Amino acid sequence: MASLPAGGHALFQADLTRVSDAQALARAVAEEMGAIHILVNNAGIFEQHGLPGTSYGEWQRSWQRVLGVNLFGAANLTFCVVEHMLAHGGGKIVNVSSRGAFRGEPDAPAYGASKAGLNALSQSLAQALAPQNIFVHVVAPGFVQTEMAAETLSGPRGESIRRQSPLGRVAQPDEVARTVLFLASEGTDFLTGCIVDVNGASYLRS
Repeated sequence: MASLPAGGHALFQADLTRVSDAQALARAVAEEMGAIHILVNNAGIFEQHGLPGTSYGEWQRSWQRVLGVNLFGAANLTFCVVEHMLAHGGGKIVNVSSRGAFRGEPDAPAYGASKAGLNALSQSLAQALAPQNIFVHVVAPGFVQTEMAAETLSGPRGESIRRQSPLGRVAQPDEVARTVLFLASEGTDFLTGCIVDVNGASYLRS
């Protein structure tokens, strides 16, 4: 926050797995900023719980935690923010999904399922909310050089992951951020419902 230009910034904290926190967050942002024009759902967690090798208790806990943040949290916050957008003539929603929604995540099935669910939620809302001037887009990155991926990328699988892209690397955070910024900008309304892959051609679909 200290490195950002002065003015127009505020920091809020919430546990999006708690319904009351999602409501309080949307209300606090609207009060602080005056209105909510753009929502980026980027909160997410990744837990490994592949089969075999996971106990039933661990399996249950991972599904509850991962879907709670990645899917239910996004759905609840979106509901609360849309109420504010409707009162101010519309807005833009950008949901951050993953290539794992398409290619599968054998070691983290709840993660892949949560992102596939986020894609379906986004496209459902794109159809439902377009008449209200609210437009919904999805960005689906592959591996990104972030803290969440740092351990994997620095480990034994790191080089093979980088070789999945013909560019020989993974995405940088600013590359994903620029895509989100583009979709949240003016002139992208007719892209509503789209899913934009940002994975360096590491996974292609048609």
